[in-house]
Amino acid sequence: MNSEMTLGRKIAQLRKEKGMTQLELAGLMGVTDKAVSKWERDLSCPDITTLPRLAEVLGVSVDELLQCDGSLSSPTQEEGGAVKYVSLALQAVGMAMGIAVAVSSVLGSTDYRSSAILLGTGLACLGIYSFVKK
Repeated sequence: MNSEMTLGRKIAQLRKEKGMTQLELAGLMGVTDKAVSKWERDLSCPDITTLPRLAEVLGVSVDELLQCDGSLSSPTQEEGGAVKYVSLALQAVGMAMGIAVAVSSVLGSTDYRSSAILLGTGLACLGIYSFVKK
């Protein structure tokens, strides 16, 4: 397994190796195929009480099932998603401020104070993004 293997990817890989569909795995686990789909996309995790059964159905031990890069904590993934969106928003605002100054300069409809505020806001967003990115 590669170092970027998540629990969801591992479940999907093992299920496919067994030649099972998501619906078949769901039936054996007593959940919906939508639940299995969410597991495999790392949007949720199987309930901890179901891990022994899931490992059994997939033909591995619980230890083998959980040997991955650790995507068991949904909050961490949600935070990762939030950071991704905040980073994108910060970049977009930074770029938008620069574009606003350029356009208003070309149109001759800006003054130095407004331009400084727009550029300052854009640079602040890009500065924050550089810290969030780390």
